[in-house]
Amino acid sequence: MLVPPDMLAAQSRMVYQLNKYYTEKVQARKLQISKTIQEVCRVVQDVLKEVEVQEPRFISSLTDYNGRFDGLEVISPVEFEVVIYLNQMGVLNFVDDGTLPGCAVLKLSDGRKRSMSLWVEFITASGYLSARKMRSRFQTLVAQACDKCSYRDSVKMIADTTEVKLRIRERYIVQITPAFKCAGLWPRSAAHWPLPQIPWPHPNHVVEVKTEGFDLLSKECIALQGKQSAMEGDAWVLSFLEAENRLLHGGCRRRCLSILKTLRDRHLDLPGNPVAGYHMKTLLLYECEKHPRESEWDEACIADRINGIFLQLISCLQCKRCPHYFLPNLDLFKGKSPSALENASKQVWRLTREMLTNSRCFEKL
Repeated sequence: MLVPPDMLAAQSRMVYQLNKYYTEKVQARKLQISKTIQEVCRVVQDVLKEVEVQEPRFISSLTDYNGRFDGLEVISPVEFEVVIYLNQMGVLNFVDDGTLPGCAVLKLSDGRKRSMSLWVEFITASGYLSARKMRSRFQTLVAQACDKCSYRDSVKMIADTTEVKLRIRERYIVQITPAFKCAGLWPRSAAHWPLPQIPWPHPNHVVEVKTEGFDLLSKECIALQGKQSAMEGDAWVLSFLEAENRLLHGGCRRRCLSILKTLRDRHLDLPGNPVAGYHMKTLLLYECEKHPRESEWDEACIADRINGIFLQLISCLQCKRCPHYFLPNLDLFKGKSPSALENASKQVWRLTREMLTNSRCFEKL
């Protein structure tokens, strides 16, 4: 197919603009975050070392692999989550029957084996391993560790939450989340994935992702806010972080995500935090389904993909609903104020219009 020269010129101009933006803005963001991670992780490792002295069951799994930390997720340039993986021991059944969107419960498979569990005192009378009870114990240990660790002058527990959150040097917030890794398992609530009529991802890729499995996190679940069910405190939050990261291998998908997160930090860091980096990642995964061919993720297509994701974001903000990629019944906008979503939708539209109409827009974004 012949493409008019002016279109080719516009496309190559956009590729140049995006590469320049990536080098100047995206790489600068990455470098700054990477320095912050080193600083933050030194403190967190010290706190967790103290926790382990008091309670050897909570062993820190935060390990440095050449500057990359396993179990650390960047929420924003000043906010991080550290997942510490616990040993399971004892036979627990995983139950996700859909009654708690985005969550599951762990139940002893045999009531008599209660004493076999490493976490016996956190098992409720009905045989559930309570995420809230375990988190409450962990929170007490972390609070004590903050007072004893060598960074005690620069680290404080954030008090008004059941989550384990630290404020470091008055600038950074780190949430530490106890979790179980469920490798080789796939939850029933995500059984519909992948959709049979969509050719992405490749079947081999699907097998890899499902083998990677998912994590169960002890944290407050947004979907349960306001529901006073007895099971609510026992429920564990499903997380597909590794599965999502694995899906984004190949083409310019990861580069695309870095640009999206940079745009979000620079232009969409709004009151009420209606648009987070995780929303960008989720919509990028949906965009991969809409554009299943690898050729659609070449460098020359990044601008189109970014525009597509921003148009999806506007639609989600206007409908006030953003479905989780693996668990579409779970709305990632739940708990966000309608006015914050409304305001974000206007802001995203301004940004999108600029990108659609001005081929030099990235010079000032």
